[in-house]
Amino acid sequence: MKFNSTSRLSMQVILLFIISSALAQKSNNRPNFIFILTDDQRFELLGANGNQIIQTPNLDQLAKEGVLFTNAHVTSAICTPSRVSILLSQFERKHGVNFNSGTAVSKEAWKQSYPVIMRENGYYTGYIGKNHSPIGEGGYSSGVMEKSFDYWYGAHGHLFFYPKEKHKIFNGAQNDTQAEILNEGINDFFSNEFKLKGAEHFLKNRPVNQPFCLNINFNLPHGAATSRMEQRESDSTIYKTLYRDIDIPLPTHYIAKKDIKTQKLPEDLLFTEARQLGYDFTYTPETMKERKLRHMQAVTGIDALVGRLRAKLEQQGLAKNTIIVFTSDHGLFWGEFGMAGKAMCYEVCTRVPFIVYNPMAPKKAREKVSNALVQTIDVAPTLLDYAGIQMPEHFQGKSIRKIIDGQSSDVHAYLYTENLWSNTFGNPRCEAVQNKIWKYIRYYRNDNMKSNEIMEMTEFLGINRMEMLYKIYLPEVAKYRAYIENPLRGEQPVFEELYNLSEDPDEITNLAFDKNHAIQIKHMREIWKEKIKYARGNESPKVVLKN
Repeated sequence: MKFNSTSRLSMQVILLFIISSALAQKSNNRPNFIFILTDDQRFELLGANGNQIIQTPNLDQLAKEGVLFTNAHVTSAICTPSRVSILLSQFERKHGVNFNSGTAVSKEAWKQSYPVIMRENGYYTGYIGKNHSPIGEGGYSSGVMEKSFDYWYGAHGHLFFYPKEKHKIFNGAQNDTQAEILNEGINDFFSNEFKLKGAEHFLKNRPVNQPFCLNINFNLPHGAATSRMEQRESDSTIYKTLYRDIDIPLPTHYIAKKDIKTQKLPEDLLFTEARQLGYDFTYTPETMKERKLRHMQAVTGIDALVGRLRAKLEQQGLAKNTIIVFTSDHGLFWGEFGMAGKAMCYEVCTRVPFIVYNPMAPKKAREKVSNALVQTIDVAPTLLDYAGIQMPEHFQGKSIRKIIDGQSSDVHAYLYTENLWSNTFGNPRCEAVQNKIWKYIRYYRNDNMKSNEIMEMTEFLGINRMEMLYKIYLPEVAKYRAYIENPLRGEQPVFEELYNLSEDPDEITNLAFDKNHAIQIKHMREIWKEKIKYARGNESPKVVLKN
């Protein structure tokens, strides 16, 4: 049989149709993803995690229908490194970005982030809310982050409780409060009409046959937002009256500042008097209760958004093919043992709520609670696994798909966490390894100048306080790199802790100096040595100077 040019053209058209149909079918078969990240949400701020006061019916239902992880942890308990770790699936010791690093993620490294990878593999991507990850030359001012998504309705840094007062992009929203404004962005993303003034989109329409990955990032219940709640007339009743008719209990082991007699850590290690003033709400029972109430109100507002989101998915026929992941970037101290703030390697800082809802998983695999050790750097590998996309070799997390689908009970034997944000606010460098029973923490010498001493000097000399406290100069970039490398070069800890989490989940009794546990601490040191090497990796950091 002979083919003329017309016949060949017809065959080519047919082949192209078959290929495009196959790609469309593959695209339709791939799941959609919604990743929800809250800010400073402690593990206990969720009804499903045993809180009898907080009202989170929608998140509780999501947990009931999916998998509720009760032993999930972050890698660094501070906003920026934690969020970069999630995006790149890397420990901070490898990606090298924090508030005191003076660096931003390079374009080369950013290409290996899960949002970019998913977009390049046929996913329509969206970003709504807070970005606290500096990307590209200049960091937040580079424009790289915004251009990395098909739909953008976000802002850099804190959104505060009333985002319009801080960021122009939100001025077109009808609402004034953060969760409600982000919900407008969600509605705009799914409407495919893009009528929300301020939102940026790079396609005229969201293709209905293209799978999507939507990232929703809150600046709640972070104190930068909850401290600014004003109970305005336009606020939802959630933020005006909810929980105000009950006596809010203080956190277990709470100690007011005036009542601190013995510090949990040595004074030359953790500078108590140098803590950030943003955590002074922990000083008295009254201010602590008020802030706890506001955090609960904020989480209930987030919960209402989750309810509306799930209703929207049902309305659009997307509910049966959309995987939802919900977690937080870290927790924080609420005055336990007289301590405040985050960054440390204790459970209240590193342990977070974590829910994965996969409507396509077998029913027997859903509706369960898992105590498997998981970490937020596992999010990216898991999403790519479900999407059928090969995981980059630079990822350090693991896919937890087999746990979600009921095919496995564990993927990690030990977890590693770290704090490299050692600064004038008193935080010491520390690293921890843990399994389901034991946790080992090691600390290094704190040679920072104290923030209260710096503030005295700035007042005396008339220098801008915020610049002195927060601006990073080149010598400090080198100091941060030393923080990363020195423990691998033999720097010894100045203090150690060992806790039996099965018997002492609140980390009250330090067993590091108990001779009966000498074998156990020796074993945990060996695990630490293995884990810190893995966390550091063998490559030079792929970073650029932020300023």
